[in-house]
Amino acid sequence: MTWPPAPAPLGTRLDVVGVGEAMLLLQAPPPSPIEQADTLSVSVAGAELNVCAAVARLGGRAAFLSAVGTDAPGRRVRRAVRDLRVEDTLLREDPARPTGLFLRETPADGERRVTYYRAGSAASALDTPAADLLAAQEPPRSVVVSGLTAALGPGPRRLLERLVREPADAGTAVVLDVNLRPALGIDDALSTMRRLLAHVDLLVLGDDESGPLFGTTDPAEVLAAARAAGVGETVLKGGERGCWLWDEGLRHVPAHPTRAVDTVGAGDAFLGAFLAGRLAGARPHAAAVLGARIAAGVVAHPGDTDGLPDRTTAHRLLTGALGLSV
Repeated sequence: MTWPPAPAPLGTRLDVVGVGEAMLLLQAPPPSPIEQADTLSVSVAGAELNVCAAVARLGGRAAFLSAVGTDAPGRRVRRAVRDLRVEDTLLREDPARPTGLFLRETPADGERRVTYYRAGSAASALDTPAADLLAAQEPPRSVVVSGLTAALGPGPRRLLERLVREPADAGTAVVLDVNLRPALGIDDALSTMRRLLAHVDLLVLGDDESGPLFGTTDPAEVLAAARAAGVGETVLKGGERGCWLWDEGLRHVPAHPTRAVDTVGAGDAFLGAFLAGRLAGARPHAAAVLGARIAAGVVAHPGDTDGLPDRTTAHRLLTGALGLSV
């Protein structure tokens, strides 16, 4: 399809479908390692769900395509999806497999450690039939896929291949978040993404991921390589150094000033806000400024989505981004 899609007010139809895995998160309070913690906090986390949450907070309609087990963690995931005002009609239950979970700890050395228990999970068994759920309804304006989902196994990779190759016929924009996770292995995810780049309308990646994917971390070179591969639009993220994109020339958007408490989920919030801005009609630079602002709020709070603004503030920020685009 032509990128960006025709601007339209958010929420008038399904704006985004995120495809991935949400898991039960058990977290030890810092600086306690898991083996010494007396208590663990319980929440739900998932990169693509976080993206959907940011879109929904900005007034968009978002749905989460995934699978959970018919177990207590699965019920907790579904409740979290609904609490974030994300639609759960594409979240199916798999009675034969459990819901994934993971442990997160930040010991005294400050290096966050994550241990996954997602092998054999319901979401890891997703495959091409899950795409039929989308085909049976009005096409969404965009679908978000990631290298993280591609790393879950051959079934999820086949699903991503189908979702990325078919949406052009339905007028759905394809959004790819590279989101490499070394703990899950990156080789299969990278090979899948390289095959799909020509079908991607919006590519978002960190400069720690651009090296493995494109062989360079230089912003101008990364954007040029993505364009040569057939990508419609690219945003290169540099964490606290901001991001780079093309908007009538190479532009740099600095990170919004904040006090960092927990950086987990910031990149997802950025993508959700950037995508919402672009769908609503904001220019790339204005959408990136919005993304940086929303990400800064997430960084300043513990948890993946606790720092998202309230809906009134989110509406004001989106309106400001659209004003900058006039």
